Amino acid sequence: MEQESQLTRLGLFDARVPRYTSYPTAPHFKPTIGAGDFTRWVEAIPPGAAISLYMHVPFCRRLCWFCACRTQGTQSDAPVRAYADVLIQELALLKAHLAPGVTLSRLHWGGGTPTLMPPDMMRRVAGAVFDAFPLAPGAEFSVEIDPNEIDEARMDALAEAGLTRASIGIQDFDPAIQATIGRDQSFEVTAEAVRMIRARGIESLNADILYGLPHQTPQRIADSIQKLMALSPDRIALYGYAHVPWMAKRQVMIPDAALPDPQARLALFEVARRLLVADGYDEIGIDHFARPGDGLAVAQRAGMLRRNFQGYTDDQATALVGMGASSISRFPQGYAQNAPATGAHVKAIREGRFSTTRGHAFTPEDIWRARMIEALMCDFEIRADEFIRDHGFTAPRLAALFAPIKAQFGEMVTVNAAGLSIPFEGRPLTRMIARMLDGYEMEAKGHSPAI
Repeated sequence: MEQESQLTRLGLFDARVPRYTSYPTAPHFKPTIGAGDFTRWVEAIPPGAAISLYMHVPFCRRLCWFCACRTQGTQSDAPVRAYADVLIQELALLKAHLAPGVTLSRLHWGGGTPTLMPPDMMRRVAGAVFDAFPLAPGAEFSVEIDPNEIDEARMDALAEAGLTRASIGIQDFDPAIQATIGRDQSFEVTAEAVRMIRARGIESLNADILYGLPHQTPQRIADSIQKLMALSPDRIALYGYAHVPWMAKRQVMIPDAALPDPQARLALFEVARRLLVADGYDEIGIDHFARPGDGLAVAQRAGMLRRNFQGYTDDQATALVGMGASSISRFPQGYAQNAPATGAHVKAIREGRFSTTRGHAFTPEDIWRARMIEALMCDFEIRADEFIRDHGFTAPRLAALFAPIKAQFGEMVTVNAAGLSIPFEGRPLTRMIARMLDGYEMEAKGHSPAI
């Protein structure tokens, strides 16, 4: 109770702040970045480099009410097939602008529902990817799998393509909660999807689950977490549901009155966290959990954990290239986002040009602020020696930067000659602390609750 009163006093339960999967965050992207910038940044990738490739498939059979992703519903395969043809064209266009010998350290298919694609389409797209960019040694190929949209034939196609990591969305197993968020997915259907994944020798399994959903109680989330642990995923993302109906119009279907208040959200997170830790999962950053042998846990212990648009990652590639409508790329020079509307993206690719419509070119200040925020989000500490060595800081300059944070958060942060760190009891405040290192103005309404 004492910790909760401190968190209340510090404003945790009222704050809305970015999730900091990028810095600066996407609301600060501008239309001054276009296809020419994207092309130049792609061409600057050195020969033989290993890059990450993200491919976005924006189609779903049904649109879940809780989801804020850019997706569109379809009951027919025709638009998906047409879109797959465009992805293949986009891959060829990318290859034409990349230096020789570029390989993939990570390949991720996200959505939407990538497993909406029929088996022959999966094989065509995967073949086009690997014809253009072979996997680097030790590379990872992951796909988001909807348990409601997978079968033996599609699973065979993914396994034959070289899938190494499967990611399944769960949200919650409680039927009443599922009905309220428009996501009907039984434990049995999910367990069958996991069986198909494991039967094909795919050893790495991710799962996403949400806290803060309507009608969620400590008992209900405990039951869902226990069911999830029975499936033995290697990696779990425990995300806070962001209710933003002014941005995601479908969320108006979810009754505000059924949502837990911020204090209840923290309690739900704590119930889930304690169960996962008791089952042997390591805590990774603010909202992930992993078995000790998983790549995230290994990276965290080695101080190599990173954060990007997919959340936490152990990928060390300096360039992440996004393919498909609305995808965001990150280069050493900045961010570039493809046209969000599928039609506009498709038109650009068919005309032989990239569809970049906005982004952000990094300033020198962006670079060090981004690294400080990432360090907090990943390791809960900013090491003074790193910023003195790599970014030209002096000890007095760091002390001046950290002083307002210490004044604001008191014993919830530690500041000394080694740098700034967040003790365990202060970790719920991490995104708020990171916000104090953000050099950009922020409209709070556009972001999710701090807890």
